[in-house]
Amino acid sequence: MKIAIDAMGGDFGPTPIIKGVIKALDKKDFTAYLIGKEDEIRPLIPQKYLSKIRFINSDDVIKMEENATQALKRKESTIYKSIELLKAGEVDGVVSAGHSGATMSLATLKLGRIKGIKRPAIVTFMPTIKRSYTLVLDVGANVDCEAIHLYQFGLMGEVYAKVVLNKEDVLIGLLSNGEEESKGNSITKETFKMLKEKFPNFKGNVEGNDVFKGVVDVVVTDGFIGNIFLKTSEGAAETIGALIKDEIKKSGLLQKIGAMLLKPVFRGVKKITDYAEYGGAPLLGVNGCVIIAHGKSNEKAIKNAIFQAIKYIENDVTEKIKESLKVH
Repeated sequence: MKIAIDAMGGDFGPTPIIKGVIKALDKKDFTAYLIGKEDEIRPLIPQKYLSKIRFINSDDVIKMEENATQALKRKESTIYKSIELLKAGEVDGVVSAGHSGATMSLATLKLGRIKGIKRPAIVTFMPTIKRSYTLVLDVGANVDCEAIHLYQFGLMGEVYAKVVLNKEDVLIGLLSNGEEESKGNSITKETFKMLKEKFPNFKGNVEGNDVFKGVVDVVVTDGFIGNIFLKTSEGAAETIGALIKDEIKKSGLLQKIGAMLLKPVFRGVKKITDYAEYGGAPLLGVNGCVIIAHGKSNEKAIKNAIFQAIKYIENDVTEKIKESLKVH
């Protein structure tokens, strides 16, 4: 298996990306195609790993603040070269912690959409009190959606959930402002009818707090609401963590001793809520495996993003989405 990795795209340069690649190579058998400045990347790699690595030199990196449309013109950029390798069949998947808009645009235009899929979608993992995950999509690829798009997000989400959650009976919910069928805007009401008709495991509308209860496995929404939901959740988790630390600092000796005893508990909570545990967000609906990692990804996140790519490829998710379209 061959995975192309945008080695320069993250917020912190190539170091955490290369460390993540090395950790992944320790656990899985694949060849890493590193796209970036070879003179910067090569010194970071121990000699024993070089046989599993190919270098694709690129001096151009699309910065986060740049417009995504620039990606289409910059054929020497790391993400352009990564997607081109996948399109040419030289690699089996792409992992990038770089400009997500550029990655989405290039993947959609260069690889094309799966026949029948109207829009690709980004899927992310939200932690639940059941110590599992709820898949939410779309979380940023499509700001404006029609009911058919949301319906297809449910279809793709069901396929991917079966792979990553190892479940056959995947429960699907539609994010709305109330559980009743009458709630929602015109698009969600139309989507509700479509999902109810086609999916036996459609559980109806779910509210934002239901996502973390794990009442369903897949939550469908548009990219505008999904992205706000994602960023709000991340912000809430960071704020709660900061408040707990602040309260411990202000507390007395007994409370501090109690907090020390609870350290394993805090570590367990951090693990289930840490984005690095799942690594990246697959772009579902394009003709190929493209994993979009967080710009702030550390080595653990990159390692797990690569593992996600491998799982996606091994389970032939693209083909399974095509098959699901025939059924639904």
